[in-house]
Amino acid sequence: MDVSELLVGMPPEVAKRLKSGTLKPPNSEEYLEARKNWANAEPGNLTGCDCPLCKNRGYTTEIKQGVLVSVGCPCMAKRRSLRCIERSGMKELLDTYTFASFKTDEPWQAEMKRRAEDFLKNGAGRWFAAMGSVGAGKTHICTAICGELLSEGREVRYMLWRDESVKIKAAVSNVDEYNSLIEPLKTAPILYIDDLFKTQKGGPITQADVNLAFELLNFRYCNKKLTTIISSEKTIDEIMGIDEAVGSRIYERCKGYYLKLTGNKNRRLA
Repeated sequence: MDVSELLVGMPPEVAKRLKSGTLKPPNSEEYLEARKNWANAEPGNLTGCDCPLCKNRGYTTEIKQGVLVSVGCPCMAKRRSLRCIERSGMKELLDTYTFASFKTDEPWQAEMKRRAEDFLKNGAGRWFAAMGSVGAGKTHICTAICGELLSEGREVRYMLWRDESVKIKAAVSNVDEYNSLIEPLKTAPILYIDDLFKTQKGGPITQADVNLAFELLNFRYCNKKLTTIISSEKTIDEIMGIDEAVGSRIYERCKGYYLKLTGNKNRRLA
């Protein structure tokens, strides 16, 4: 190969040495090392975090079996996690509701935390539900679980039932709009439904609420790869009274990870 062909796209210092004959031609160890160092010195433009290893390119250049190859940088897992957090709708909650900030002054609080941590380790194929008393830390513990999953780069979708259900029910007569709202919730790898069956201004739970809950949860119940996390002021027994089909599906998938919180457990009043 003509030396002039090698100079195309060549770092200036490497081109100069090739011209002068002080650098051996391609495939020599010295040449490949020079190219690798030049490539790894180039800054990238990825955002989200500042990585000194890849200089925000998302990859590093290495020599393998005499060839230059690009290798994904470990920072990409963190960048994916950050993107997932942005898309989840939970960014503000995640800063406050962590396992570290969850108080375990009472035995029932320590049990909540233990079960949540066990779910993260051993809950594959299961759902998690914290239901019952107002102010018991249901949203806190469920958000803490989601935070850990997001930190692993898992995709989590947040659904505040009181708000999202109103939007979806209002679009029921428009098929395209309805599907655009409910499909992302049905198919999310991990869905956190916060305050299931809580209505605006304490209004009654309607048949439209039940229909929406069944459509959403039945789809996820039938797909074992989809994880659902639920908080609700209603217990499973109360949900069974509202609709047995919805309640029984939640109960079956949450076996081992259903927290029934009853009595005076309002931590906000402490």
